[in-house]
Amino acid sequence: MDDDDLHLLPRTRAADLLDWAAEAGLDPVPEPAVRTVLTLLELGGARLHDGLPELTSPVLEHLLYEQLHLYVQPDGDPAAYPAAVRLLIEWQRAARRLNAKRAERLRAEADWQGEVLLSLLRRADLVTWPRLYALLLRADGVPTDDPGPVREWLAAFRELPEPERFAAFDRVPGLDGDGHWDQPGRPLLIGVSTDGARRLLEQGLMRRSYRNLAELNALGLPMPAELSGAFEEFEEAVAQAAIDLCGEWTVPGLPRLLLEEFPELAPEEY
Repeated sequence: MDDDDLHLLPRTRAADLLDWAAEAGLDPVPEPAVRTVLTLLELGGARLHDGLPELTSPVLEHLLYEQLHLYVQPDGDPAAYPAAVRLLIEWQRAARRLNAKRAERLRAEADWQGEVLLSLLRRADLVTWPRLYALLLRADGVPTDDPGPVREWLAAFRELPEPERFAAFDRVPGLDGDGHWDQPGRPLLIGVSTDGARRLLEQGLMRRSYRNLAELNALGLPMPAELSGAFEEFEEAVAQAAIDLCGEWTVPGLPRLLLEEFPELAPEEY
């Protein structure tokens, strides 16, 4: 896949936003959280102005209530995500993209929707396979920046009897409530949530690609090679990009390992 041609992945202005925040004397926010927020806002359909997504009440609610808990398992304070939203609000206000009343309303919404997000991230009934295994890997102290130890841990976990694996799910820190892991059909429900979240991400990637390629079409320029023949090549490129993004937001490479090498640990269909 030549992403320079397909324009699948957003090239966020996270660094620019953070530089502006530092100059403005605002509290620092981890760059991964800022990049994730900007990426999901763009893929969720937010309009861009000067390369940054424009926030409205519906866009903010979609991000904090409907999107983030599907994908992210933060290795740090999850409050960084609503904090990243607040940075974007302050930038829009400073750039005169928001009046004082609208800015204050968005700040209030970011605060309470951010609290809702933190509760959603702790709900065992909303977890996806990459998020669940990211929690397990970190709880066991596995170096998650190296796919080798992650693969070795997954191979060892696969050898455990199913009741022991379910017991590990019950003990994982970071989730509240009974996950009902041993109930018939529970793995399939997690698989459906995981597959559905990834497909939503694929749709966002496709929409972004179509928007950017419309300019080529208008100019009469040739389409990228992946679109010049069988559409399956484009679909595969989108699917691979979505898998990589899901890894970026949990543990790099983990979603691919679960799909390709350890599907029995993370079933998505029977």
